[in-house]
Amino acid sequence: MAANKPEKILSRSKSGQGESFEEVEVWSDEDYANATGIIEILDENGNADPARVPQFSVADHKRLYAGMLQSRLLDDRLMPLQRQGRIGFYIEARGQEAGMIGGAHAIAPRDYFISGLRETAAGIYRGMPLRTHLAQMFGNVNDLTLGHQLPCHSGTRASNHLVMSSCVSSQLPQAVGVAWAAKLSKTDVVALGYMGDGGTSAEDFHVAMNFAAVFKLPVVFVCQNNQWAISTPLAMQTVSETIAIKGLAYGIPSYRVDGNDVFAVYSTVKAAVDRARAGEGPTFIENLTYRVGPHSSSDDPTRYRDPKEPEPWRTKCPLRRYRLWLAKAGILSEAEEATLAAALEQEIRDGITAEEAAPKPALTTLIDQVFAEPTWILKEQLAELQRVRERRGTSSGDGNNHK
Repeated sequence: MAANKPEKILSRSKSGQGESFEEVEVWSDEDYANATGIIEILDENGNADPARVPQFSVADHKRLYAGMLQSRLLDDRLMPLQRQGRIGFYIEARGQEAGMIGGAHAIAPRDYFISGLRETAAGIYRGMPLRTHLAQMFGNVNDLTLGHQLPCHSGTRASNHLVMSSCVSSQLPQAVGVAWAAKLSKTDVVALGYMGDGGTSAEDFHVAMNFAAVFKLPVVFVCQNNQWAISTPLAMQTVSETIAIKGLAYGIPSYRVDGNDVFAVYSTVKAAVDRARAGEGPTFIENLTYRVGPHSSSDDPTRYRDPKEPEPWRTKCPLRRYRLWLAKAGILSEAEEATLAAALEQEIRDGITAEEAAPKPALTTLIDQVFAEPTWILKEQLAELQRVRERRGTSSGDGNNHK
């Protein structure tokens, strides 16, 4: 155990006989160990203690792996689409699949998943149609937001999956709001809120943690610590011993997990969800992982990161270690994995073909859903836009030619 463990503080009081000091425990040895150690079940070579492996059915194992693989394949297809100018923006989750899919598997359909930045595939895992996500990427007439939202921001009410938040950590008070509503309405709904390591430096992180702890809300916070907040490395983000230890300052049970181990992520999140559902309040979990690729399609990591740095993490790949375990357990053979990958790949390609061919929203949709009835000034602005487009020889607003 580290020698600088700050488990006790001195409380000062004054009496007629002078000052006296009382030693008060801030957190226990067990709390400290949970927040600074590392929970791992599945190692890098696909080995795991059978007694600690979650008791999933064969179907559950295959579904979990398929969810992680689908996320990787989406990255493989959609990032090149952005480079080709066919979509406007993309954020990869490469290398972080276990952290989100493992968490998504640990909650019930009635619970809410509140995204950080890279958890869109978790929404698909929880029931959001793949085509809904792809339509949002293209901003076409099938897009639920009709092109009004930044690409890669997909979610549906039916799947209780809130879209990612480009404003770092602004989603965390929203997760707390979902949890508070659940508590006030006396339901057993739990909110699962994600963030990145950079998000723990934002004001909303501290507001959310404190409020959740004070009111003992059914919310689980998960930090995907991928070591980089765009170009800011973790060492310049905080001097805390770990990210997880920050939760102890708010009186929240906190755990540090191997974020590339789907078994460890699931088990830790599931225990936290069960605790929240039982009325025992929030939990904070740090998933230790790594952002293998760029922050987004707008980022060039070679400008601030040694190109050799990601290499050791490739052997820690969450898909690789789970695939090795599944093969050893006789659950998924190499041939079955290839068949699964081909089916997922074809579904993605078919979806891209269909959604890229779908027409764009009509120009009038720019103002249709701003107010129940468009105001005169919005109508005037739309008319001016249509006049400008006509002078330039573009469409007057039909969906097929909107650019």
